[in-house]
Amino acid sequence: MDREAKIIRKTKETKIELDFKIDGSGKTQINTPVYFFNHLMESFARHGNFDLRLEAEGDIETGSHHLIEDIGICLGKAINEALADKKSIERFGFSIIPMDETEISVSIDLCGRSYLKYEVDMPYEKIENFETVIIEDFFRAVTSNAFITLHITKNSGLNSHHILEAVFKSFARALKTACRLTDSGNIPSTKGLL
Repeated sequence: MDREAKIIRKTKETKIELDFKIDGSGKTQINTPVYFFNHLMESFARHGNFDLRLEAEGDIETGSHHLIEDIGICLGKAINEALADKKSIERFGFSIIPMDETEISVSIDLCGRSYLKYEVDMPYEKIENFETVIIEDFFRAVTSNAFITLHITKNSGLNSHHILEAVFKSFARALKTACRLTDSGNIPSTKGLL
């Protein structure tokens, strides 16, 4: 069974096509007008060994908020669809990623319940046309649409680039672990449903 999904989202503000494959090789084709975000999404795909194709455009003249949040919606929907019934998955994942002065911890539960705890303090900053503070909204959109519980914690860090890149790498590693298939053949829950 291929664990993959294709999501298309068109609104008055954005137009997004996203193809996501859990059991990939880190292959990417990412094209948005927010170049630093492209870099973050490429890091996510490479460090999770996910295949990701993302074509997105939107009204970035007013800021990148609408586009980044809508991509989060699409990624969340793709994760949920690709996991299907969640049979034989590991379910839980955890990762700690250092990047120079930065260290980020991420834990995840593919439990079917949406919850985000985001403890990543950093000042508002613009990297090209990308506002650093939008990432919390991105992950809120991911968790709400993937139906996952996600904790992201900054243990240390000063440089916004390092912090955000470590967040995406750690999220990728934790998600990959949680998606890993076991030979149980069961849904990993006492309820029998995730």
